[in-house]
Amino acid sequence: MRFKLIMAFIEDAKTDAVLDAARQAGATGATIINNARGEGLVKKKTFLGLTLDVQRDVAIFLVEEHLARTILETINDVGEFDATSGSGIAVQIDVEDAVGVAHQMRELTEVVKDEL
Repeated sequence: MRFKLIMAFIEDAKTDAVLDAARQAGATGATIINNARGEGLVKKKTFLGLTLDVQRDVAIFLVEEHLARTILETINDVGEFDATSGSGIAVQIDVEDAVGVAHQMRELTEVVKDEL
């Protein structure tokens, strides 16, 4: 079984909705890193020297490769990444090897059979 790593940089107000939608699309879990900060194409405005940033979370998903594109598109739709500049991004990376996922592989074997 092969995996993909999806990393999503999400506005913190949308994190729970994105996680729920990703799970419904086939993700078996996620790791969340809170209070991430980033800078996009347009630098955020400042007020009296303070940057007015929207707080972000980083969600990391290790997903089965046949489910990865659907999960990525679901994250994009729910997070509204393409709707507004600066609302977030998600990327997908090939995983060469993974350990500690034997329990997920047993669960996913049945799901992936249906997808093929």
